[in-house]
Amino acid sequence: MRGMDILISGASIAGPSLAFWLRRFGFNPTVVERAPALRPGGQAVDFRGDAHLSVLRRMGVLDEIRRRQTARQDCVFVDESGRTHAVLPADFTAGEVEILRGNLSRILYDATSSDVEYVFGDHITGVVDDGSGVDVTFSRGAPRRFDLVIGADGMHSGVRALAFSGWTPEFLGYYVASFSAPDSYGNTMCTTPGRVASPGLFLFASEELDYDRRDVAAQKEIVARAYEGMGWHTPELLEIMRDAEDFFFDPITRVRMDRITSGRIGLVGDAGYGAALGGMGTGLAIVSSYVLAGELAAHRDHVAAFAAYEALIRPYAAGCQGNPGPFLAPKSRTRIWLRDRMFNAMARLPLGGMFARMDMKAANGITLPDYASAGQRS
Repeated sequence: MRGMDILISGASIAGPSLAFWLRRFGFNPTVVERAPALRPGGQAVDFRGDAHLSVLRRMGVLDEIRRRQTARQDCVFVDESGRTHAVLPADFTAGEVEILRGNLSRILYDATSSDVEYVFGDHITGVVDDGSGVDVTFSRGAPRRFDLVIGADGMHSGVRALAFSGWTPEFLGYYVASFSAPDSYGNTMCTTPGRVASPGLFLFASEELDYDRRDVAAQKEIVARAYEGMGWHTPELLEIMRDAEDFFFDPITRVRMDRITSGRIGLVGDAGYGAALGGMGTGLAIVSSYVLAGELAAHRDHVAAFAAYEALIRPYAAGCQGNPGPFLAPKSRTRIWLRDRMFNAMARLPLGGMFARMDMKAANGITLPDYASAGQRS
C-alpha cells in the first residue's frame, strides 16, 4: 500500500505523529488544521513508561523533549486561606518527562514539516467513501480525493461527526479551563466543594452547559461565574484568564466507541478514545499513531490494517482512560478531607508506590510491534 495519499485532520499531537510515521513507511500524508497556525501554550503533558518513551526515541525527538521539559514540582493542595492540607510528590504527578503541549506540538511539526503537506486555516466539511477512495470537501480549499482519511482532531472530532453519525462523547460532570499563568504561584491547587483553582487551570463540577464553542469571551464568563466568591488567589487568576490568548475551555468527556474505523476512514488519539484529561492522553496519541501507521505498512490492504490497529489499540486505550474531576475537585468537604488524607498517605507509605505502579502498568499495557521493515513488506 505504499504511496497511498492519506488525509489527516488535526495538527496538534496525534496528527503530526501519524504523519511522521506514514512518511517513514512510504505514504503521502496531508495534514489539515482548522486553526490558522500551531496553537502555543497549553498545559503541561507527560510521558511515562517504556511504551511512550520508546516511540519518542524511535522518532528521534526524545532528547529535544527532555531539553525543553518543564521543571517537575510537587503538587500542593491548599484551602481558601492558603493552608496546606496535602502534598503529592512530583514523581507521582508528573510522569517521567513533562513538557508544555505547545512546545511538544512545535517539536512534532518541525520533525515533519519538510516533507509533509500542512494546510492551516481549513477543515473538512464532507467525506464520501465510495469504496475505492474518499472524496473530501473543505470549508475553503478545493475538493480533493484521498485513499484514506484519518481523524486526529480531538474530542470534538469533525471527522468522527461525519463518518460516525449520531455518536457523541459521554459527559462526565465537570468542565476544565486552561491558560498560561506565571510560575510565581507554584504548582498549587486550591479546592472547595466541586471546584479546584490552580495557576493556569480551573476545573469545576457542573450540569451539562449549552454554549457556543467558538465564543471565547462567553466561555470566560462561564468560568468567572463558576468561581465567583472563591478565596485564595482565585480573583487574581481569573484576571489573568480574562487576558489570556491561549484560553481553552471544554467539558470533561470520554470517548468509548464500538469501532474506530469505518470503510476508508479511521480515528486516532482523542478523536477515537479520548482519555478525559486523565494524564495519559498524549502518550496514548503518540503510541496509537505509531501503531496505525505501522499496521498500514505491514498489511496489503487497509481493511486488514484497520482491524489489526483496532485489536491492539482499543483495549490499551480503555486502560488509559479516566476522569480527574472527582480526584481533583470532590463535591463535598468530607470528600475533600478524605482525598487529602489519601494523598498524604500515598506520599508517606508504600501505597503511593502501588498507585504509581498501577499508573505505569496502564501506560505500558501494550506490546509494541517492531515495524522497522514493514514498509518493505507492503
